Amino acid sequence: MKVLAIEGPRRSALHEVTTPRPVGDWALVRVTCAPMCTEFKGYREGRVSEGLGHEAVGVVEAVAQEGPVQPGNRVVVMPQYPCGQCTLCLTGDYIHCEHSPDFVAKTGGDTGQATMAQYLIKPMSLLVPIPDEMPDEHAGMACCGLGPTFSACDRLGLSGMDTVLITGLGPVGLGGVINAKHRGSRVIAIDPVAYRRELAASLGADHVLEPTDVTLEHIRDLCRGRGVDKAIECAGVAAAQRLCIDALRRRGEMAFVAEAGDLVVKVSQDLIRKGLTVHGVWHYNMGRTPAMMEQITEMGVQLDQLITHRFPMSGADEAFELQMTGECGKVVLDPWS
Repeated sequence: MKVLAIEGPRRSALHEVTTPRPVGDWALVRVTCAPMCTEFKGYREGRVSEGLGHEAVGVVEAVAQEGPVQPGNRVVVMPQYPCGQCTLCLTGDYIHCEHSPDFVAKTGGDTGQATMAQYLIKPMSLLVPIPDEMPDEHAGMACCGLGPTFSACDRLGLSGMDTVLITGLGPVGLGGVINAKHRGSRVIAIDPVAYRRELAASLGADHVLEPTDVTLEHIRDLCRGRGVDKAIECAGVAAAQRLCIDALRRRGEMAFVAEAGDLVVKVSQDLIRKGLTVHGVWHYNMGRTPAMMEQITEMGVQLDQLITHRFPMSGADEAFELQMTGECGKVVLDPWS
């Protein structure tokens, strides 16, 4: 089978590797759609790898034993390789599992982890069946396209009573606009890239701002003088993280979604005196998967807007270069072209 590999700075290629085999309660999945996330950073920096990607949609090709999915089922492939037995796994918060098995020891091979590939193997418990009427690309948004901010909205209890600030309008932040508007919230969205600001506006953001034009007074003016009720940080830079904390009203709540940034927090001034609640968010609880799939069913037009570009996996260099410009929403690869 073919997998996408980074061979050096701004250079990728397709490599031929052994097709993995399902073992135990794992299944072999033929990947039909591989959404792209932050892998472009490794491409830019030349981090050599054949293990690219953590989002996929596909068709179950084979199983080693009977289980919740069977050959022919279309599925969303959830990220990570949790143990499936600890308290976190059993209560649906598998993404935080601290006991991931050794992949090679478990499967007998070193291929099958990448999603930017023609095949992968995964525990059947992490394969979510797709409704017949749902397009593969839309189903693929159940991972990073919508997933992190779906979880953030859950944790924040976001509703139509809230004004929410979203900083960073990459694919995850744009997904945040969709999730927040689906719940009826008023959205203030911020990003330096004009393309993404325009896309956020088309997805329903109520106010879209350029960072250099933003002041706390302006944000407060948009919120009856008191600050935003909730904030979702998707930029991963200290200035945006600081803006979220400062823009929140007293007793407000925020979710950190982006995984970078060197924010300095003053515990008394920023948290205690303001009475803020802060959440660290990675992925949603598996118990919320039915709600996610139902929401995707209702979001067809918006997801067509969120997915801005499609490339064959053989054209990954062009896709990575596009992502580096910031002038795109969610980008997906076809492993078979």
